[in-house]
Amino acid sequence: MSNITPPPLVDNSRGLPGMKEQKWIHEGLITESLPNGMFRVRLDNEDLILGYVSGRIRRSFIRILPGDRVKIEVSRYDSTRGRIIYRLRNKDSTD
Repeated sequence: MSNITPPPLVDNSRGLPGMKEQKWIHEGLITESLPNGMFRVRLDNEDLILGYVSGRIRRSFIRILPGDRVKIEVSRYDSTRGRIIYRLRNKDSTD
């Protein structure tokens, strides 16, 4: 039996082992629903970006509609797209 070790796990696109890409987390308002789980999101700093639903939200069947407030994770390298990671509860609803 030979002593072969697997390669280290790579967590980012540049191939450096063990390093994850730093992301910014913003809050925003869904303004428009687009096809394939994409949404137009207006951030609190008035930027308009394209957001897609994360796998955890998709797997939990959480519905996101225009008018909902969400937390969105934005890459430092591409600030025009982000991943929706949490739907915030409305203050006036009984969710």
